[in-house]
Amino acid sequence: MIFLNLAIKSLKNRAFATSMTVLSIALSVTLFLSVERAHRAAEEGFTQTISKTDLIVGARSGPLQLVLYTVFNMGTPTQNVSFESYQELQKHPEVAWTIPYSLGDSHRGFRVVGTNADFFKHYHFRGDQKVSLQSGKVIEGLWDVVVGSEVARQLGYHLGDSIVIAHGVTKGEAVVKHDRRPFKISGIMASTGTALDRSVYISLEGMEALHMDWQDGAVPSKETPASQIKKGDIKVDNITAFFIGAKSRISTLKMQREINEYKKEPLLAIIPGATLSELWHGLSYVENVLRIISWMVLAVGFMGMLIALTTTLNERRREMAILRAVGARPGQIVGLLVFESAVLTITGVVSGVILSLLLTEFLKPWLQNSFGLYLEGSAITAQEFIYIFVAIFAGILIGLIPALRAQKQALKDGLSVRV
Repeated sequence: MIFLNLAIKSLKNRAFATSMTVLSIALSVTLFLSVERAHRAAEEGFTQTISKTDLIVGARSGPLQLVLYTVFNMGTPTQNVSFESYQELQKHPEVAWTIPYSLGDSHRGFRVVGTNADFFKHYHFRGDQKVSLQSGKVIEGLWDVVVGSEVARQLGYHLGDSIVIAHGVTKGEAVVKHDRRPFKISGIMASTGTALDRSVYISLEGMEALHMDWQDGAVPSKETPASQIKKGDIKVDNITAFFIGAKSRISTLKMQREINEYKKEPLLAIIPGATLSELWHGLSYVENVLRIISWMVLAVGFMGMLIALTTTLNERRREMAILRAVGARPGQIVGLLVFESAVLTITGVVSGVILSLLLTEFLKPWLQNSFGLYLEGSAITAQEFIYIFVAIFAGILIGLIPALRAQKQALKDGLSVRV
């Protein structure tokens, strides 16, 4: 109890230095836990970009390439899938639902996706969450378009606005635009924090209608007016890929093997969850770099505590000598200084944990809307609890350094007056 009172009075006597030391540790722990939480959110957001889809089927290429251009709308497919093959596999007895997916054009740097109403019924992400609209309705007419939330936000679109699709995938100003066949925004998607927010959705027939009258990729000199093109008159020949939901998970592997051995054309079927996990683990070096940076930040905070304790040690030489003079043993002096460092460490770490939790709750809506980071799940994992205890233990050990120096100071050195 005496040591507790002495430690508290000593820390109060150096209130400013004590506060700065605690603040340094608290900020370091806050940043450390924030990086860990952001890492968990990024991994979950990445691997849960698509869920409840058992297979993704496309032209035979590679699993990573297929998942990149279907789930993330990145890259360009090597080949299309015939619509005839899609319809045949759609009738497979083990298939519960399918979503056709057609890529090819863009709008002011955003990918245009051709699909149908099944996309809005069956596409899931982040577990059970379904695609929904914040306003408007899904694609019905030939020239209807639904835009992602990020597209609407960046380009300032509203319901009823007309947009022009550009030929091919381009990030700059398009060379060829389908300006004679504009689309009208019928719906704006709610934010998902995935690549869906940065995409534009039209019907499969709308994708085909854009290129009606084109021959060998050349712009026709005369085009059929958009008003004369009817949805029922358009035949879809090819799509880029399609998603499959199986009636039972048991049949997924069997169906995957059958599709990979499909005789009519070379196809590739992948399990998206497994491929996304493989892709994330392939990027594990980024995870390791973030964790190293976090530990370095924490180390800087404890180095600040060490510097503060060591700097004030010379100012406290007379205090230490008086304690020795009234009967305090060297071990008790060491214990006092270690106890002070423990108080500083525990106070700083606990403050950092509380600050991290408060910031997470306060910034959660902004992080979800601006960066797609959904901070769900437990606030602190078991692994992070281990990190916290390791940090506390390391802080107490650091307090031994100035404590052992104080032990070596002689009573005479402490009481002598230096001129």
